[in-house]
Amino acid sequence: MIISRTPYRISLFGGGTDYPAWYLAHGGAVLAASIDKYCYLTCRYLPPFFDHKYRIVYSQIESCQEIDEIQHPAVRETLRFLNIERGVEIHHDGDLPARSGMGSSSAFTVGLLNALYGLKGYMPTKQQLMMESIHIEQNMIGETVGSQDQATAAFGGINHIQFLQNGEISVRPLIMTSERSHELNSHLMLFYTGIKRTAADVASSYVIDIGSKKRQLRIIKDMVDESMTILNNGADITQFGKLMHESWEAKRSLSDRVSNDEVDQLYDAARLAGAVGGKITGAGGGGFMLLFVPPERQKAVRESLGRLIHVPFSFDFNGSQIIHFQHEENFSHAEQDRVNREITPFREHDSGTINIHDI
Repeated sequence: MIISRTPYRISLFGGGTDYPAWYLAHGGAVLAASIDKYCYLTCRYLPPFFDHKYRIVYSQIESCQEIDEIQHPAVRETLRFLNIERGVEIHHDGDLPARSGMGSSSAFTVGLLNALYGLKGYMPTKQQLMMESIHIEQNMIGETVGSQDQATAAFGGINHIQFLQNGEISVRPLIMTSERSHELNSHLMLFYTGIKRTAADVASSYVIDIGSKKRQLRIIKDMVDESMTILNNGADITQFGKLMHESWEAKRSLSDRVSNDEVDQLYDAARLAGAVGGKITGAGGGGFMLLFVPPERQKAVRESLGRLIHVPFSFDFNGSQIIHFQHEENFSHAEQDRVNREITPFREHDSGTINIHDI
């Protein structure tokens, strides 16, 4: 049995320039950080006692015989990508809700890839996890997703991620003192708006015509370097918050689906209470709101957003990890055939579900 733990992320600057439709023509860059909220995936090979070959437990439960029958796209295509021929059981648990702008879909794909590689007795590199999960999501599933979420989920930390026109992706940790990192963390607040949306739906509203957004995306990309300069040169960190506000204004101009009246009202209320800047995480439209707030104003901001759930967090610096590994006795094919023959009569007369190893 394998359990992987993969962090969710907050995108700070550069979001939108990480879509292949943009960076393969113009290059892109983001500043993003993983946080201590995680996607957990438990995977094990199934013993040959069950009527199903694949069992996937998430917000739904699927029991299937063939990979093509699996409805969860990331599970289906990751199993296909790794050519998993044995039966497997996969359980998902997450600290944060899906469709909330925290990179949950990519964290799932990266974590599942990591766990299934572990079942095969192989330990992939973080670069491999990043590139292969990007391939699975963008090419095999065909999702309209960028490439920063997979990088941040795989590597962890606070990273300057560059997307080159030749398709290469460079992930470099942002170098700053621990004191500066703690100062940044102490000024960031995360709130759940309760507005669910699908990132691909929001992103497709501007990615489909991304070539016409050159001015906005070039401004957004330039802010990445400016934000790192602020963190590295000892400037008043409030400048970071002001830049977040400018970046949000630029991001909103990409599409009328990036924000909405409800989001605008929440953001304005937070600003009136003392937030310097902020944004909706991910593609936009809802989910989580990230705010930059001086510590002395945070109580007032929490009160102004009283109906929203405040989620305190710290940065994660580990990325996707295998946190539990337990060898299992493997049945030989001959042994599987023998057991199948022996339990067939029992299956025919059984009126319930055999669930010996259910977790």
